[in-house]
Amino acid sequence: MKRREATGVNEILEEDEVSAVLRDTFYGGNSGKRSRVKAKKKPKQKKPDHYDVICISLYKEDLAQLDKMVAKLKKQGHRRISRSALIRFALDQVDIGDFPRAY
Repeated sequence: MKRREATGVNEILEEDEVSAVLRDTFYGGNSGKRSRVKAKKKPKQKKPDHYDVICISLYKEDLAQLDKMVAKLKKQGHRRISRSALIRFALDQVDIGDFPRAY
């Protein structure tokens, strides 16, 4: 079998032509600019002010324990239970007077 010599972009376009195509097409040059129709923005909805979304860190073991407790509660019939609901319940039950110094 004969090997075909590679004929590619190098033989079709000069190096500066390739640069121009890349610049204009991919990097936003002025020539050949396409107009884009902007998507209509949805009207802003009022954000709820009765809660905040936060991020907290938990050890993997604590998270696994939390998930086991949520699964157990779901098996007991608490269908709408979630991690957040269980944490809120725990906050209502905790007595910070008994909180150890080093935890």
